[in-house]
Amino acid sequence: MTEEHEHYEAVVVGAGPGGAAAAATLAQNGIETLVLERGVEAGAKNVSGGLIYAEESAPYTIDSLFPGFREEATERPITNYRLHNVAGEKVKTFDITDLHEHDTEWSDAVLRRHMDSWLEDRIHKKTKETGGGLLTDVRVNGLLRENGKIVGVTCDELDPIRADFVVAADGVNSELARDAGLMDWEEPEEWFQGVKAVIDVPEEVIAERFDVDGDEGEAHLFSGDLFEGVRGGGFLYTNDDSLSIGTVFHLDSLVDERAEPHELLDNLLTHPLLAQWLDGHYDEVEYSAKLVPDSKKAAHPEPHRGRLAVVGDAAGQMQAQGPIIKGMNHAVTAGALAGEAFAEASMRGDPDAAGQLYSKKLGEEGVMKKLRPPQYRLARTLGENDTVTDLAESVLTSGLGRAVLRAGPVADRLENLYSSPFLSMMIPDTTTPYVTLPTVIAEELGTRVSDESDVEPKSLADRIGDLTYDTDVGNPHIELRDRSFEASGAAVTACPVSAEDFGGGCYRAETVGTNGDEETVVSLDTQPCVECGTCAIVADTDWEHPRGGKGVEFREG
Repeated sequence: MTEEHEHYEAVVVGAGPGGAAAAATLAQNGIETLVLERGVEAGAKNVSGGLIYAEESAPYTIDSLFPGFREEATERPITNYRLHNVAGEKVKTFDITDLHEHDTEWSDAVLRRHMDSWLEDRIHKKTKETGGGLLTDVRVNGLLRENGKIVGVTCDELDPIRADFVVAADGVNSELARDAGLMDWEEPEEWFQGVKAVIDVPEEVIAERFDVDGDEGEAHLFSGDLFEGVRGGGFLYTNDDSLSIGTVFHLDSLVDERAEPHELLDNLLTHPLLAQWLDGHYDEVEYSAKLVPDSKKAAHPEPHRGRLAVVGDAAGQMQAQGPIIKGMNHAVTAGALAGEAFAEASMRGDPDAAGQLYSKKLGEEGVMKKLRPPQYRLARTLGENDTVTDLAESVLTSGLGRAVLRAGPVADRLENLYSSPFLSMMIPDTTTPYVTLPTVIAEELGTRVSDESDVEPKSLADRIGDLTYDTDVGNPHIELRDRSFEASGAAVTACPVSAEDFGGGCYRAETVGTNGDEETVVSLDTQPCVECGTCAIVADTDWEHPRGGKGVEFREG
């Protein structure tokens, strides 16, 4: 390496909320900062459920860094939060708004394309003032090293760029985190997969059917037997003039059950409970998917390496514990703390200490306790084994267990128990809290839904066809290392744009004959890929992002 490469004090990779927070904090401290974004525009590659929170205990919130954020970049404030326990057509609903409002200054529904592109304009202006700026259509493909030390980044579209500090805010599929050895894709149980449909619904219809004003909105969660035994659940969030409806499941459970994500989403969309909101207004405008790190297991306790700091999903900083689903706010805090740490370390004349200082700040500000709660570690030790799970399931489903559940003292307290911040952070990752318990609650305490659904979900082919792609012909970003069904067959069902007996997705199973024998193998077509990264975990592949501006482009996100 030579000094001829372009140099910046800081390079931020990714212009989502974590990267935006890092860039804003760096620029506010007078640090020359370059932001690199691989989408055609910030948000074009991003997907969220999604709610963004501002926590009262957080040192940074997105609106404190970007004035006018809530007025210009978000959809609706979420003022009511409901959890629906479902068993067939019987439903028992709990109001868990108290849990939603715990440590919450505010919470808004967002669509990432709108939100991130708004942030992009502000970041570009802030960073230009210190000699940097923001470039889109640039894929950062790795870390630049000199004598074994990280000194910058390498790109597909640009020459290598040197930097005194690199912030990897490049999302759940972070190539920089993997290059640095801070993240791997070896364990399906460390990940969730989210699938979402955005449904156009006129603003006046949302107001009438959810009984909300323009400055109010609702969040609904769904669990029980409508997802074929897969651990996880569904969600519905009200936007200004659309609904975000989706599902989030433990990836290992999806694989074990051979469930198809698009069908599980359809189970939710067609349930009669949703007819009260969707009747006559099912107009699906975008289908999307992403991986979600389970911070309880994946959040890196020391998310830095040399001059590199890793923030947000790239560092596993996604809090998904029972009804608590928070990620973007933690990315904002982490990004801002990373920028703050570099500014302080530079003032002390020791910029190489920024990573360690960033990690220390995450601990001091309580971020790591939220991401990796100590009570979950205890619950996991006691509850996440087959013997305890089998015992809990047999007790819950027994006549005695059902009688206890129906008893006044227990039934009357269930809503309060579900609203406990302490208990919500220790829920074990078993079928009991996600499937069995909510099913039994609905069977014993629920009422039958009388509405009938008229929703006919789009086919998977239509969902893929409605997406926008700039296919990078001749440059596939995924390659199969092992075509055998044993090694890569799980992707045929787990991939959100693939399915058994569907010939238009990424992964397809086919039977081939060789020397008189038949073998089931897997073929791959990356054109319809939504870049969620699922196959990188469940199939034997080489996976990387498409080049800058190529691949799928989300218009809602």
